[in-house]
Amino acid sequence: MRLLKILPALLLSMLPTLSFAQQQPLRVAIYGLEHGHIAGFLHQFPQQQDVELVGIVEADKALANRYQQEFHLDSSLFYNTLDEVVTAKHPQALLVYTPVGDHRKVIEMAAQHNLSVMVEKPLTISLDDALAIRRAARAHNIHVLVNYETTWYSSNKAVHDLISQDKFGDVRKVVVHDGHEGPKEINVQPEFLKWLTDPAKNPGALYDFGCYGADLMTWWMQGKAPISVTAVAQTDKPDIYPNVNDDATIILQYPGAQAVLMPSWNWTFSRKDSEIYGNKGYAITVGLTKLRVRYVGEKQESEVTPDPLQPPEDTSLHYLAAVMSGSLKPDGDQASLDTNVIVMQILDAARESVRTGRTVKLKPLPAN
Repeated sequence: MRLLKILPALLLSMLPTLSFAQQQPLRVAIYGLEHGHIAGFLHQFPQQQDVELVGIVEADKALANRYQQEFHLDSSLFYNTLDEVVTAKHPQALLVYTPVGDHRKVIEMAAQHNLSVMVEKPLTISLDDALAIRRAARAHNIHVLVNYETTWYSSNKAVHDLISQDKFGDVRKVVVHDGHEGPKEINVQPEFLKWLTDPAKNPGALYDFGCYGADLMTWWMQGKAPISVTAVAQTDKPDIYPNVNDDATIILQYPGAQAVLMPSWNWTFSRKDSEIYGNKGYAITVGLTKLRVRYVGEKQESEVTPDPLQPPEDTSLHYLAAVMSGSLKPDGDQASLDTNVIVMQILDAARESVRTGRTVKLKPLPAN
C-alpha cells in the first residue's frame, strides 16, 4: 500500500523529463551550404534526437552533390528554393549556413513563411541589417537565434554564475582572445574562404571573431551596451588577405569597467578564452570546461571544473527545440536576438572607429 501511494507522486515528478523525451522531433530545414560550420553540424546531427532534418536548400548543384556524397544524404532532401522545401516538407525552423552578409535576406524570406531561424554567428554584418531582422521577427512573431560555439562552454556559463553571485565583486576589466591561425592556414573549404575574405560578406577578423567577445560581454553585463567603442584593425598578411583585416583590438568602455577584445586570424593556435578581473577576484577560462580562479586573501590560483551544461542548454539543437516548444525563453542570453542586436551595435561602432581613428560613443538603440 505504501508503494502504491508513492508511485503517483514519483510519476508526476518524472513528467517533465518524460514529456521532453517523448516530444515529436522538431522539423528543420537547412538553408545554404557555403558556411564551413555545416560540416561539423552534419557530422554531429545523427547523434541527436530532438530534431529531424527534412530538407536542404542549396542552388549550387556541385556543392550540394559534394555534401550529399560526403555525408551519404538522400537526394530527396535537396531543394533549389525555400518556397519548394516549405511547400513539400513544412519545416518548423530554418538553420542558416550562408555567408553572414546574406543573413538578412534569408531571415526576411523565412519570416514570410513564419519560420523561426537559427544562424551561425554573427547575426549579420551591420546594425541596419540587425534592426531590419528585429522588425521582421517582431512582425511575424518568429524567433531569430544566433549560434556561437562559446555558448556551449561550461567555463563561460561558470563565469556568468560567478558574476551573478558577486564572487568577483565589481567587474573592472575583461580580456577576450578569439581566433586561429587564419582561415586559409587552417584549410577551410574553398567556398567558405571565398566569402570570409569578401568585405561585402564578412568584414574580416574584426567581425568573424570580434563577435564572440561582444556577445559574451553583453551577456555578462546583463544586456547593457557599452558607453563607447574604440578599435584598431590591420592586415598583417596582405599577401593572403588583401581585402580584409586579419587582426583587431576592440576596447569597450562601460561605467566602471572595460573590456578588451582581441579577435585575430594571426594566433599561433586556435583559441577562445577570457580573463575576468574584479575587485574581489578573477577568473581565467581554460578551454571549454575549466577555470583558473583566485580571490582576495588567497595566495595562489586554483583550478575549477564547473558542472557540465545540462539539457536543453548544452547544445544548439537542444536549445532550439526547447525555444520552439516554449519551454525555454531566450531573453537576454547569448543566442537571443536582443543580445545580438547589441553585438552588431558594438561591431558597427568598431568598424567606424577603425575607419575614422576615433572613439565612437554609442547611442540608445531605436525602439522599433
